[in-house]
Amino acid sequence: MVNMNVDRETLRELADAGNETALDRLADLADTVGDIQELSELLDEGCMHAGYLLTRRAAAACDLRELQRISDAGYEEAEKELSRLLNEQPDDRRN
Repeated sequence: MVNMNVDRETLRELADAGNETALDRLADLADTVGDIQELSELLDEGCMHAGYLLTRRAAAACDLRELQRISDAGYEEAEKELSRLLNEQPDDRRN
């Protein structure tokens, strides 16, 4: 397998043409540099991988508002994480 670096502009062109793998790669790049705004925009474009990455970050930070926003944007796992956090007992969060 050939490992090649593809530039962001090429990935964006492919994603705009409907390539979901390119959209996922853009999400990975945004996650690597911590660009939450871009991840949110990718989720708004329908990138469920961006939803996963945002959910992972929001759950780790116990950011209930962000989990609700991600859920509202269409990523169902965020709703599950939100419910899990809301149903935890206060003592469960101290670790």
